[in-house]
Amino acid sequence: MEPTELLEIVGRGEDSHHQFKENVASPASLAAELVAFANSGGGQIFVGVADDGSINAHNAASIGRLNQLIANTASSSVRPPINPLTENVAVSGGVVIVVSVSDGLSKPYMDNNGAIWVKSGSDKRKVTSREEMQRMFQSALLVHGDDIPVPRTSVADIDLDYFRWFFKLRFDQELDEQGLSLRQVLSNMRLLIDDTLTVTGVLLFAKDPQAFLPVFHIKAVCYPGNEIHSSTYIDSEDMFGRIQTQFENSLAFLLRNLRKGQMGQGVNSTGKVEIPRIVLEELLANALIHRDYFVSAPIRIFVFDDRVVIISPGHLPNNLTLANIRSGNSNIRNPILTSFATKVIPYRGLGTGIVRAVKAYPEIEFADDRDGNVFKAVIRRNTNNITTPPSPSV
Repeated sequence: MEPTELLEIVGRGEDSHHQFKENVASPASLAAELVAFANSGGGQIFVGVADDGSINAHNAASIGRLNQLIANTASSSVRPPINPLTENVAVSGGVVIVVSVSDGLSKPYMDNNGAIWVKSGSDKRKVTSREEMQRMFQSALLVHGDDIPVPRTSVADIDLDYFRWFFKLRFDQELDEQGLSLRQVLSNMRLLIDDTLTVTGVLLFAKDPQAFLPVFHIKAVCYPGNEIHSSTYIDSEDMFGRIQTQFENSLAFLLRNLRKGQMGQGVNSTGKVEIPRIVLEELLANALIHRDYFVSAPIRIFVFDDRVVIISPGHLPNNLTLANIRSGNSNIRNPILTSFATKVIPYRGLGTGIVRAVKAYPEIEFADDRDGNVFKAVIRRNTNNITTPPSPSV
């Protein structure tokens, strides 16, 4: 780094990727800074620059001590260890050390006390929320929301007839032919951990999933016009039950509130739905299977005159982008749930659902709202050659 570049950065002040330190004496304080950058996209620490941007360069003796302190802290006070790069930049009166920390590949990083630090603007903060910690472990593929045990559940909460049907469908064999107890079978399928059902076990096979996971359902409303009304609606329904039931009831809600048109068919035909059924199936399946089950919120469906909006809790995982998903890329957020989903809802495989939906009906927009922690699919409605169904009673 040239001195002019250093002075230019310093002149802009501190931000989420540039931190000023006049001096460093405490390994614990330095470790917290290193951890915060490693957890938050990386950044640079300028040692020899005061908070107000004034330069307080170091001499040769200080440079040796500081470089040794930085190396020792990164290797022994950060877990897992990191490898920051240091650069000595000569300025008037001495040297400023620029410490460059890369975005970590093994998040979450923590200090020797087990504290997880992240950047918050130009400052840093300690992560204390259980939900935020879980998401960080999830992003590192160390834990998955669908694999978390659900307190107060047991084998007794399984709908045995439904599970028998699924087992035969999935494995082409009767459950009783296994010679194993139900508990053993559920454990082998990763649906039971230490005699407690997992989120996947409850959502797929429990008699009453919402008795244990009350917010994991779907709320749907059809409004007149193009905006949300506080008290006026055409149709409204909350979809409870197992994932299969939620999917089927949500699809039925959409089909009855969308218009049908002749679309080239004979006059005696029942008409085709304005948005192809396969599009609705793919986007509903995507919302149920790939939502973030660490977020305590329902999936929401809004039907307006000009669009249908499906809002799924949780933004796209890790480094996945809107361009990625349109190209068929995917990231397995809920691997256990995904592995069993094809037998209970029409889910056709990783990465292909979005591509298939857009191919069948290009008028779809996606929004990855990271601040609001939601993913939105907005389907524009086609009003050409369409008739409006009678409105259900309120």
